Amino acid sequence: MTNETTRTYDVIVIGAGPVGENVAERARAAGLSTVIVERELLGGECSFWACDPSKALLRPVVARADASRVPGLNPAVAGPLDVEAVLAHRDRMSSYWKDEDQVDWLDSVSVDLIRGHGRLTGPKQVAVQTPEGNTVRLTARHAVAVSTGTRAALPPIPGLDTVRPWTSREATSAAKVPGRLAVVGGGVVAVEMATAWQALGSQVTMLVLEDGLLQRMEPFAGELVTDGLREAGVDIRFNTTVTSLTREGGEAGEVRITLSDGGLLAADEILLATGRAPQTGDVGLETVGLTPGDWLTVDDTFRVTGVDGGWLYAVGDVNRRALMTHQGKYQARIAGTVIGARAKGEPLDDAPWGAHAATADHTAVPQVVFTTPEVASVGLTSHEAERSGRRVEVVDYDLARVAGAHQYGEDYRGQARMLVDTDRNTVVGVTFAGPGVGELVHSATIAVAGEVPLDRLWHAVPAFPTLGEVWLRLLETHRG
Repeated sequence: MTNETTRTYDVIVIGAGPVGENVAERARAAGLSTVIVERELLGGECSFWACDPSKALLRPVVARADASRVPGLNPAVAGPLDVEAVLAHRDRMSSYWKDEDQVDWLDSVSVDLIRGHGRLTGPKQVAVQTPEGNTVRLTARHAVAVSTGTRAALPPIPGLDTVRPWTSREATSAAKVPGRLAVVGGGVVAVEMATAWQALGSQVTMLVLEDGLLQRMEPFAGELVTDGLREAGVDIRFNTTVTSLTREGGEAGEVRITLSDGGLLAADEILLATGRAPQTGDVGLETVGLTPGDWLTVDDTFRVTGVDGGWLYAVGDVNRRALMTHQGKYQARIAGTVIGARAKGEPLDDAPWGAHAATADHTAVPQVVFTTPEVASVGLTSHEAERSGRRVEVVDYDLARVAGAHQYGEDYRGQARMLVDTDRNTVVGVTFAGPGVGELVHSATIAVAGEVPLDRLWHAVPAFPTLGEVWLRLLETHRG
């Protein structure tokens, strides 16, 4: 027999990944009673199947590549990685796929937790089916926030359902190294996982539909990452489509991959890194006039458009504004504050760059790709600037010419690009590609988000000899 209970809170959050956790914490900090609903692990995709485990796999790879360029260190790191130690480190960084620490944190900020599958059942109404088979019916006085994130989007390849493909989840949590790994895709997940598993001992083959990697970034970024992967031994095949799949010899058998050119490829595992889709297929959107499975469109305060009453919010990847954990947490801080202000009847500061508007989503989204070499970017690319009609000057500089690059390692290769809005004399986009450039991205983010005039940026003196000296060289190049 099913037991049913009813509870009322000021705010209900569906989804307890980093984004949902931050929405709940900000709402609670505003004095609102808050409950969060989660059907898997608290901490979500980022903590257990994305950011944390993937970077744990990649850190030894990147560190070894950097050390191999340093005189006196290169012989010491010439051997293979200790696979067992790397995987053990990955397991620790993923908290062994247990979420007790996350539960303790929720307790510390006085947010209630209900484990189970939460679904909207009408305006401000959520029903939770618990693992025990019970139903908890929740009512929100002020707001419901959907923070259910995304799932892997799999292409309709004949035979796909018979081969048990890897998605990003399996790629970050696998317990052993496959002898041969096929990676379908050319975006961030594809290049990072190709980097990690090749270094751990797989023979990786990348099957890329487009004619280059990292197509949403500046072309030189993809070109340098392509060179790095090929030097590591990865076989990259561009303009290639998978037309069918089979797994021969049962569950432990090899995957047979038929390609668009008629060729065949055999692999022990195949990773499909072909994009993301919203986790909205079974959260009750139809009960509030929305379409299940759709992305949730929001305004800059994260209210879902097309829903009467302004009580429904969508925060994080599910709104498709910027599919990165750090940007989702930025959204969450704003959304939680907005919900608190509206509940108290306080005026909103929702003008661009105001406390209650997610302006950075449009103009200053930072990203780091943890490959060898790394890629870091924020703001517009030259293609995006051209498409938007902005008048920009493209300023390029060879990172290898910076003194800090010579100190960083021998045979340093890298590139920097700065986009200058010539009407406003501000930086609107920056891309770096090269070893160690991930640590440059926040300075670029400050320049873009702060709309710092170049005349003032000239007075921000970089320390010598660091990679950050590239800022001086870019400004000198701009000045001519």
